[in-house]
Amino acid sequence: MSASSSRRHSQFRPCIDLHQGVVKQIVGGTLDLISNEGEVKGPKENFVATHPPSYFAELYKKNNLKGGHIIKLGPNNDESAKEALKTWKNGMQIGGGINEENAKEWLDLGAEKIIITSYLFPNGKFDEMRLKRISEKVGKDKLVVDISCRKREQGWIVAMNGWKTLTDMSVTQDSIKLIETYCSELLIHAADVEGLCQGIDEELVIELGKWVNIPTTYAGGAKDISDLELVDKLSNGKIDLTFGSSLDIFGGEGTKFEELVKVDKIAKEKSQ
Repeated sequence: MSASSSRRHSQFRPCIDLHQGVVKQIVGGTLDLISNEGEVKGPKENFVATHPPSYFAELYKKNNLKGGHIIKLGPNNDESAKEALKTWKNGMQIGGGINEENAKEWLDLGAEKIIITSYLFPNGKFDEMRLKRISEKVGKDKLVVDISCRKREQGWIVAMNGWKTLTDMSVTQDSIKLIETYCSELLIHAADVEGLCQGIDEELVIELGKWVNIPTTYAGGAKDISDLELVDKLSNGKIDLTFGSSLDIFGGEGTKFEELVKVDKIAKEKSQ
């Protein structure tokens, strides 16, 4: 067996981002964009779908693209999320407003796993006991922690509330090791490059490749199909990649969905 085929290879992970019940692609950190006059303008949108969420869930199901995530960005998204989960039962993960009280309900509705972020940071401060309790309640194997982050002078800082609020947690080898104790997967949103289609945060991907020990998906900035190969190279195949705004199914021009499916299939075969 050659060296290139003896290790795991980075794969494509699909997404469905919901805002006000509609599938959208939004520039990171603009969910409550404020005008110069102090008025809430709403998010900067790259794409607003005419198809329902079920259309995208069916597309992913048809191409057997597992490990994808549905993210509810704010209120009024529950019915749309349920529609997508019903379309592909146990085929996608769900995040956005998930807590101890509703986690099992979303699993019962057909989520493969639940994703949590903001719930772990009451008043912006990490609460390990919350993470421990929800892990025990749903099972470590059913839990994904979304470490959405923003780059600052001191490094990457976990961000919550639609990536607007910085928490007291830095993204480091130690913090990731602690979180991995309680979950089976990580989702990393690089909020500063999310939705810009100007390339991934290469430095972050390199560090994640060194730090993580469980399945991990990176999201943010993917501009074209070459970024999948780049993530594979930088992380030694340990990090998977989400494509959003650059995908043609989301109105993008950088990446053709059908081509990405073919490349992903090859990556899966190499990893076996």
